[in-house]
Amino acid sequence: MPIIATQGLTMRFPRVTALDDLTVSVEHGVVGLVGANGAGKSTLIKILLGLLPPSAGTASVLGLDIARDGLRIREQVGFMPEYECLPPDVSATEFVVHMARMCGLPPTAARERAADTLRHVGLYEERYRPIGGYSTGMRQRVKLAQALVHDPKLVFLDEPTNGLDPAGRDEMLDLIRRIGTEFGISVLVSSHLLGELERVCDHVVIVDAGRLLRSQAVAAYTEVSGSLTVEVDEGRDELGRRLYDEGVAVRPEGRFLIIDIAGEDTYDRVRDGVAELGLRLIRMEQRRHHIEEVFAVDPAADPPPSVPPGPPAPPGQAGPSVERGTGR
Repeated sequence: MPIIATQGLTMRFPRVTALDDLTVSVEHGVVGLVGANGAGKSTLIKILLGLLPPSAGTASVLGLDIARDGLRIREQVGFMPEYECLPPDVSATEFVVHMARMCGLPPTAARERAADTLRHVGLYEERYRPIGGYSTGMRQRVKLAQALVHDPKLVFLDEPTNGLDPAGRDEMLDLIRRIGTEFGISVLVSSHLLGELERVCDHVVIVDAGRLLRSQAVAAYTEVSGSLTVEVDEGRDELGRRLYDEGVAVRPEGRFLIIDIAGEDTYDRVRDGVAELGLRLIRMEQRRHHIEEVFAVDPAADPPPSVPPGPPAPPGQAGPSVERGTGR
C-alpha cells in the first residue's frame, strides 16, 4: 500500500492554481518533495493533512481518504511546519509535552516520550531552557521533536533546513536519515534544494507550478556516467597532458581529472601513466550523475553540438568548473 496517493489533485485560488491535476503514488521510505518556492509543496502537505479541501481530485494518506479521515490521518502523521510557530516563553520540554498531550498521550507517557524525543534530536541537555533563547537550529529541532513525539507512522517536514548554516543543515539531514533508517518512520520532506534531498531520500517527487514533472527513485537519477574521476597527490596537469597526448578525452575539474571511458583500456592507461610519472593515485572511480545535473538540462531541448575536447589547463591555471546547486 502506498503511503501517499493522489489522483487528479487540483487546488485553485482566486489568482493562482497551486496544484494542477497532480497524480502521484509513493511507497514507504524517505521521500523528497522538490520544487521551487511557490511550486505547490506546502499546499500539497496541507491538503494531505486534511486541513485544506482540494478544488478537485482525491488523495489518500496511509490508506485513509483525506476527505473523510482527516482526524485519523493527523493522529498517525507528524508535521514540522516551515513557519516559526514556537512560544518563546516556555521550555522545549513543556512545549513537546503539551503537543504529546494534544495527541492523546497520558501525562506520564507524554513526559517520557518528550524526554526521549528531545534526546534523539540532540536537545536533551538544553530541554529546560526557554525556547526564546534558542538558536535557529535548536528551534528547528524542537519543531522536529514535536512532530515525532506521538510515534507517528509518517512525518511531513516542510523545508526543515530553512535558515540553517551548512553545519546545521548537515545535522538536520542526518536526523532525517535516522528517522527513516533507525526509527522506521516514513518521511515526506519538502525542499527547493535538490542536492540536499539526494543525500537522504530513497525517492524524489518533483513538481513545478503545481504539476508533476517526475517521480522516481533517487538511484535512477544518480546512475553511473561514462566518465572517471581521477585524483592524484601531485602532478594532475602532467598526467592530464600525458593522457591527452595518447588520445584520451580528459579535462581538469578542481583537483580532479575527468576522463571519458572509451573502453577497458582507459583504466590501464590511467594506471600506467600514474606509475610511469611516479605519482600516488588517491582515487579512480566511475562518476555518478547528481539530480541537479539531470534537471539542469531541459529534456525537450535539442542536444548541444559535439565539441572536441581540448587539452587540460596548463599548470597554475584553474580548470573549468561545474555549477552546482546550493544544496551541495
